[in-house]
Amino acid sequence: MSTSGGSVDLASAVTLLFVPGNQPQRFPKAASAGADVVVCDLEDAVPTDAKQAARSAVINWLAEGHSAAVRVNAPGTASHLADLAALAAVGADLGGVLVPMAETPESLATVAEALPGIPVMALVETARGIRAAAELAAVEGVVRLGIGHLDLAADLDADPDGPLIAHCRHELVLAARTAGSAPPVDGVTASVRGEELVAADASAARRSGFGGKLCIHPAQIHPVAAAFAPSAQETDWARRVLTAAAGGVSVVDGAMVDAPVLARARSILTRAEHT
Repeated sequence: MSTSGGSVDLASAVTLLFVPGNQPQRFPKAASAGADVVVCDLEDAVPTDAKQAARSAVINWLAEGHSAAVRVNAPGTASHLADLAALAAVGADLGGVLVPMAETPESLATVAEALPGIPVMALVETARGIRAAAELAAVEGVVRLGIGHLDLAADLDADPDGPLIAHCRHELVLAARTAGSAPPVDGVTASVRGEELVAADASAARRSGFGGKLCIHPAQIHPVAAAFAPSAQETDWARRVLTAAAGGVSVVDGAMVDAPVLARARSILTRAEHT
């Protein structure tokens, strides 16, 4: 959980909550909402004429000892280098950087060089980014990929819930696995009304191989966390499989226990511990 003075684990976070950088009055509520990571946003949520004020507010929040990640402005924009320069002075309280519109390894390397030791998440939001995803995930300092499916859909002139974006999600999961990176983070659910939709989106993302989800409202945190957590039945099955294997038993519930089954059981228990 990201709270005042807490730590941020960008690589394993399940729930990542955005808070607009130009609304510092909302920072304390976001920090106490229960998300694994709070992300102070300097990009989409902030109007152009409020970029400087947002940057100052976020830097002040971090300088006071609060821990959070920051989504900077996209590479190539006027605010990108200014964001990096300001964050370079923050130090250990900066828990990570999310880089939107990630398309080239060179742009991510620039971020990693400006902020040595700070974990970076590359947000893939264009066709070029999807094609380069494995290279992006392999950049030193990049601990994870994320997808901005709404921007990606606009770039591709496609339905955000259609088969092309689903294909791109699968490409991102494969790219992350190929690079040895953590499972990627799914994009936001734009609707903040009703838990059913965000829970369904999170469940679909989990089944597709994602490891977390971006949230835009505190009300989304619990249903997302619940969707990514193994069910009681899954956890029970995993424990019985590992117990049976330790005792030399090769069949559980009428199914053979072999290496892939053991790997799945271990993965379920690892997720159970984290969530």
